[in-house]
Amino acid sequence: MTATLLVTGFGPFPGVPRNPSAALARRLGNAPGLRLALGGAPRVLVLRTAYDAIREVLAPALAEKPQAVLMFGVASRARALRVEIRARNRASRLFPDASGHRAGRLALDPAGPPERTSPAAHAAVAILRRHGIPVAASRDAGRYLCNASYFRALAEPCPVLFVHIPPSPRTRRSRGARPATDPQRTLRALAAVATMLTRRARRDF
Repeated sequence: MTATLLVTGFGPFPGVPRNPSAALARRLGNAPGLRLALGGAPRVLVLRTAYDAIREVLAPALAEKPQAVLMFGVASRARALRVEIRARNRASRLFPDASGHRAGRLALDPAGPPERTSPAAHAAVAILRRHGIPVAASRDAGRYLCNASYFRALAEPCPVLFVHIPPSPRTRRSRGARPATDPQRTLRALAAVATMLTRRARRDF
């Protein structure tokens, strides 16, 4: 039986030997409150940070037709959660993936549109803010695997959302910096976002 919700994160890549998006995806997948809201466990998928993982792992998971998809990735310069509004049909050939390969072409899909957007992005930002989570809406998901996987997932006829997270929790205060957010509060907020996505699926798809 196909899980109602697909949750994805990424494995390590050059410069990030331990990717926190994988741990976050697993924690969310095990959150009792989310399981109760969904009526079952979501499927959690940790993708290799490699372009061929989109074709070999993500695409087959999407072919199983989950009702909604919630994706996580790490942004090295992020200081708070970033909800990505769109993914662009562009890749960078400058940066190799974790397997040492580079994107074969600049367009992710030569026959695809210039960009794909998520109608759920602004609702997700509002939910996170109501839970007291520092968050920003972003229109630039980068040109690496996060953008590439998001662009592919947004082709599906279901609610899809990508959230970038900081490389590690902020555990110390500095002048002008916000204190670290309670991880459990963040998890509850993200569970609320996941629930919103599945409700949209049942209403609109």
